[in-house]
Amino acid sequence: MPLPFLTADRAFDEAGEDLALPFDDRDQWRRPYRPGPWRVAAAALLLLLASYVLFAAVIVAAAGNRSGGVVFLGLAALVIVCALRLLRMGAWVSAHGLRRVRFLITSTAPWAKVQTVRTVQQPVRWLGLPRTVQGQALVLISADRSGAEPTQLLTTHNADFLGRPDAFDRAADGVEVWADEYRGHA
Repeated sequence: MPLPFLTADRAFDEAGEDLALPFDDRDQWRRPYRPGPWRVAAAALLLLLASYVLFAAVIVAAAGNRSGGVVFLGLAALVIVCALRLLRMGAWVSAHGLRRVRFLITSTAPWAKVQTVRTVQQPVRWLGLPRTVQGQALVLISADRSGAEPTQLLTTHNADFLGRPDAFDRAADGVEVWADEYRGHA
């Protein structure tokens, strides 16, 4: 017994209608891939640590040391912000350009300044650590940084794609398609 109200593909059942889906707003920033299991696991561990720190804040505040409770509350808020920022890291695309979100820095390249986005074989960092291994990277070559080293957007060994080469290929293809589509329009 089919249950069309529970399926995501019911919007495609109507033949002949080629309407954009309601969530298909190309002006909003979107990540063309899902966060990887390593990134999600690290954020989950940080949130677990934050829950223990919040519990400690309640205990310290209940014991009568309000300033200590506030310190623990601030520490828990900092850990929560770090976990959320960790989940937000990666490459984001929209009709406005290509955005690279790192832990502390976010940089945006408008499509007019993007020369090329391509996948290259090169040494890449393993999980962002200093150790490098041979892998693939999706790099951005910007027009305003001529002669500079290309910017790595995604790698096969970062927290999103370690052990998932097919997911890297799909994500890299998705970003390259966005770049090909919007470089001409910008």
